[in-house]
Parts: sequence; C-alpha cells; structure tokens
Amino acid sequence: MATYKDIHGTNIEVVSSDPSNPVEGQVWYNSSSGALKGASVTTAGAWATGADFNTARSQLAGAGNSSDSALGFGGYIPSTPTKAALTESYDGTSWTEVGDLNTGRDNFAGAGSTTAALAFGGGPGTKDETESWNGSSWTEVADLNTARRIMGSAGYNTNTAVLGFGGYAPSPGNYAVTEQWNGSSWTEVADLNTARQALAGAGITTAALAFGGRVDPPISALTESWNGSSWTEVGDLGTARYYITGSQTSSTSALAFGGVTSSPNNSTANTELWNGSSWAEQNNLNTARNRAAASGTSSSAAMFAGYTGTAFSVATEEWSGAGAILTRTFTLS
Repeated sequence: MATYKDIHGTNIEVVSSDPSNPVEGQVWYNSSSGALKGASVTTAGAWATGADFNTARSQLAGAGNSSDSALGFGGYIPSTPTKAALTESYDGTSWTEVGDLNTGRDNFAGAGSTTAALAFGGGPGTKDETESWNGSSWTEVADLNTARRIMGSAGYNTNTAVLGFGGYAPSPGNYAVTEQWNGSSWTEVADLNTARQALAGAGITTAALAFGGRVDPPISALTESWNGSSWTEVGDLGTARYYITGSQTSSTSALAFGGVTSSPNNSTANTELWNGSSWAEQNNLNTARNRAAASGTSSSAAMFAGYTGTAFSVATEEWSGAGAILTRTFTLS
C-alpha cells in the first residue's frame, strides 16, 4: 500500500492543528504546540494515556462507542464517601461533568452511547431502579424484575435494546437471571448456564458475550455466548478474574481487560481479545486496576477510573487495535 511519503515526497507540512484523518507515513509540524508529529500503523493493539477523569472513583458504569466518545456515571467516591450520582462525558480530549443520575449508586450496570445510555441495578444493598440518558439528563424508567448488583450487560450504542445478566444479592447469592430491555420494560429471558457475579459483557441483545466473574468461591474464566434466545458455553478466558471490564462490541469480537485475579487487592493489567471462538492475550493496560468502566469496541475502546488495589484512579486509557493509525510525537534534540 502506498504511504503518504510515496505520494507526497518528504516535505514536512507546517500546520496549526493536527490533521483529522492522517495517513500512514505522514509527518507534520504543529506550530501551535511546537511539536513534530507523524502517523504510523499499529502492528499490535496497544493502550495509550488519555485525559484524566475529574473525580476518582470505582464501581461505576460506562457507555460509548469508541475511545474518544465515552460516558462514565455513578460509582463510589472515597473522598466523600458516597454512592455517586456524578456523570462525566469524554470527547477524546477532556472529561466534562454533565447531568447527575437521579439515584446515586455503585456496583451497577450500564450500556449505550454518550447520547443514549442506560443505568440499572446496583447498590448500596440491591437496587432494581433503571434510568435512561438522552444526552443531557437522566430519567427514571421501568424497574428490573430482579434487584441485584455487580451484573453484566450488553447493549452497544443504544438505550432501547439492552441485556442485563448475572449479578448478586445477599439472598439467594449469585444470579443466573437474564433480562432484556426493549426501551420501555424488562422481560426475563433464558438464564446463564452458570450463576455468577462481578462479570463483564459485550454485544447486543441478539448476539452477546458474558465472561469472567466470581462463582463463589472460584474466580471464573467462563465465557458464554448469547444468540438471542439462549446461552452456550464457549472458550474460557486465558486469565480467570472478576470485577473485570469489557468493551461493548459483539459476540464475535470483544475485548476483556483489568479485574481481580486473587485477593481483592490483586489487580491485573491483562487484556484479551475474543475472535468468535477463542481469547488471545494482547498488550497490557499501563495501570492494573479493577471495578473500572469502559466504552467502545474491540478496535477502539477507553477504560477509565477504577481501583488499583491501593488507590482510586482518575486514569483514562485508550485502546487502538492492530491496524489502527496512531499519531505519534517525536522528541527533537
């Protein structure tokens, strides 16, 4: 494939802002930032540092369809401490506080995009409340049939077609229950094969994935695939973990990252990519953590906030899958 150098020669452009769609081999000097930059294609997926969250917290939920379009909401804020109602929106450059949830909560599930999201379940205790986001405010809508916390979810880029599955309540303990949201109400559908809590999910209501979690006492590597009517066990994660985070993509292309592998303070940076039949290890997160939130797909995702095992985090990391074009800054001596 021809590169920018092949087509345009070796002259370096002087620009006041970075090109919106650079091509491989392109080099430019940004006169506003005083930086020499270039574009290259990744041979393997990798995490890069993004802008910090405004408020450190864990046990929050997220939504969004890429690494530069994310919504983070709710969670546990250690400095207060409260179950947060705070919502923040990310544009790839900075996080901005937007409309609060009506009910502050932690350990709950989320799905959707920055303009159409859903928040449901959670704690303290066990909640069944559901709220819908329209891009500027949250509205209380119909409750879950089964109140629970730390469940998995699937509902990429929508707040009108979402799955919630698994989870926990003090009695009876772990759940296998799956519920489907149609934009106005929840309906119970087929259970997971294995009841568990603190798992992650990806996909849509007709093609979803549930992975990881805690089966009490074992930490789980189990993966189940949803075809719109039932769950089937498929290939296990390479690293068993709970309080895991996943990107909302599909049942054939998903990303799993972070989590707890043993004691509650043993966070992992491990990242795995699902290809529809098996998981493969990828480049690790820069900061190991659990109880974080995420947005995006298996090729463009963001992970934000969470708990490292010793501290609550404001960090955002942006994932670019293999073949993505990245902008790099060169150091001049």
